[in-house]
Amino acid sequence: MALFKVNTGTREAEVCGLRWDWEISIPELATSVFLIPGELVKNGEDRLVVLNTVARAVVNRQRGNHDEFVFVYKDKPVERMNNKAWRRARDVTGLPLVRVHDLKHTFGRRLRAAGVGVETRMVLLGHTNEQITTHYSAVEMGELIEAAERVSYQRGSTPTLTLLKSPHAARFSPALGESRKSHAFGRNKKGYTYVTL
Repeated sequence: MALFKVNTGTREAEVCGLRWDWEISIPELATSVFLIPGELVKNGEDRLVVLNTVARAVVNRQRGNHDEFVFVYKDKPVERMNNKAWRRARDVTGLPLVRVHDLKHTFGRRLRAAGVGVETRMVLLGHTNEQITTHYSAVEMGELIEAAERVSYQRGSTPTLTLLKSPHAARFSPALGESRKSHAFGRNKKGYTYVTL
């Protein structure tokens, strides 16, 4: 679920409630997307979820596990990601302060670092914007998928982020990269803590 979230910019509730009947096939592009109904989205608008290679692989591994929900545990939908397994995974990776919501921010920051424009980032992150349409041609959908692919580890090279924490800050909550990505932690001479993702 974390891998899906960090590659789609979805919110926790959107991931936990993701349903198979929201998946829409796009034969022209040999892929699919999800369209989450607006009544279940924070801003009240239908939410387009574009899948890059990593997110698509996560979804494909879930096929056949449940008739209705994409992400389940013991045949029941996962109600929240911030659970015991999440906290254990944070501890194992050495990132105990990472919040579930940080995964959405990580996706957005990686899109920006990869040179994806503001309007495209807003669509991919599900932000409200009066200028953004809810109808897309195959060409426009292809452009959104290509933008999402820019942060896919399957692509070979992804933008690296270095996050800083002032020595005066009370907490440090870095954005989480995927488990296959190495993290470099350190402290410079002025006491700033950094993590490179």
